Amino acid sequence: MPSRSSTSRADPAPDPIVAAGAILDVMPAVMAALRSAMRRQLGEGLSVPQFRCLRYVADNAGASVSEVAAFLGVTLATASAMVDRLVRAGYVLSAVSARDRRRSELEATTSGRALMRRVRRGAQGELAEAMAPSTAAELATVLDGLVVLQARFDHGR
Repeated sequence: MPSRSSTSRADPAPDPIVAAGAILDVMPAVMAALRSAMRRQLGEGLSVPQFRCLRYVADNAGASVSEVAAFLGVTLATASAMVDRLVRAGYVLSAVSARDRRRSELEATTSGRALMRRVRRGAQGELAEAMAPSTAAELATVLDGLVVLQARFDHGR
């Protein structure tokens, strides 16, 4: 993929198909770096999928285990076991819904939120180290691109 800085102003406007292909090319490497950084921050106590579960619960107070399963793309049994581990670890609270006694509502605990902040700070530091050799112009370009991606793909999470 050619870098944006190597294209001239006379080049035709970028095509959405080319942009989509570039996203497909680069995102696996970015996600691998992110997963590795997260794994190093989590240590042995929590897996990356468990952390994703915790993050979903923290961002969606009152979510059900079914909603967690749908978000993670796992079976209800797998999500239930993951939530149970987070409850036992003290990161998530599970309470019977006042509206429907057959439904549990999940909420991140203070300890769970503190863990999320710590892991995020550590992973952010690692990613910052990887980005450190970038010029100010490159960093601005990355930030501009992320704003566009968020606008196109963040549909209320």
